[in-house]
Amino acid sequence: MSLRHALLGLLGEEPASGYDLLKTFEDSLANVWPATQSQVYGELARLAEAGLVEVGAEGPRGRKEYSITPAGREEMRHWLTRVKPAPLAKRSEILLRVFFLGQVAPAEARAYLRGQAETAERRTRELATMKESVERKEGDLPAHGLMALEWGLRFNAMHAEWARWAESRIREETRGRPPEAARRIVPGG
Repeated sequence: MSLRHALLGLLGEEPASGYDLLKTFEDSLANVWPATQSQVYGELARLAEAGLVEVGAEGPRGRKEYSITPAGREEMRHWLTRVKPAPLAKRSEILLRVFFLGQVAPAEARAYLRGQAETAERRTRELATMKESVERKEGDLPAHGLMALEWGLRFNAMHAEWARWAESRIREETRGRPPEAARRIVPGG
C-alpha cells in the first residue's frame, strides 16, 4: 500500500483539506498506514500534478480542499482490484532481537519481552479508543475502517499475549539455576 492510495481512498469518500486528511490519518489510519504532515502535503502535490486530485476550493490562510478526479477514481479502482498487495512484512526487528536474547542476562531478556507486552497493551487501549470514535461515524469508510482497526486490536492483543508467554518461558528455563549458569540461555546448555 502507498500513501498515494490511502489519500486517494480518503478523497474518494469526500473532498478534504490536507489538515482534514492528516487528522483522519491520526484518528483512524495510524494503525494501517501512519503519515506525517510533510508526507501528506508532499503526496497531495504529486497527486495534483498527476491529475489524480484537484483543488476544488481555496480558503483563508491558503487552505486547499482537494477532491478526487475521475482519473484518480480509476487509479484507486485499479489498485483495489488489479494490484496484488505486498505480503505482510517478512522482516521484524522485534523478532530478530528475540532470536538473539540468549546473549543477554535472563533478567534483561525478560525486561525486553515485558516492554513488548506493555507496548502492545498500550497500543490495544489506544486502538480501542479509536474504535469508539470510528463507530460513531457513518459511511463506508468507518465500516471498512473498523475491519482494519479490528485487525490491529487482535494483532496487538496477540503480540502482548505472546510476549508475556515468552517472558514466562525464560523465567521457567532459568528457575533454579545458579546466577552464573543463568547468565545466558543457550539452547541445549
